Amino acid sequence: MNLTISGHHLEVTPALRSYVTTKLDRVTRHFDQMVDVRVTLSVEKQKEKEKRQRAECNIHVKGNDLFAESSHADLYAAIDELVDKLDRQITRHKDRLQDHHHETPKRNL
Repeated sequence: MNLTISGHHLEVTPALRSYVTTKLDRVTRHFDQMVDVRVTLSVEKQKEKEKRQRAECNIHVKGNDLFAESSHADLYAAIDELVDKLDRQITRHKDRLQDHHHETPKRNL
């Protein structure tokens, strides 16, 4: 799995990097066949203070691309919301991949 963490208008500190990787471990625990993960952390230059911190993630899995974004006043809270959204998308994707067709039992007459 390739993991890329980048910052836009902010420097990605080692503390932020470790926080993102530990949170993404929850997603990889549910689905480990991820090819490429790109996380972008940014600060929007808006006048109002709420929802300035933004976290985006683009995950490439076999056969599909998943994208989620979250904005919050606190960057760590935005990352938490982002991981929750990704977790729901990954479990839905994994559920779609599983074969739900059951063979009917053969009757002996």
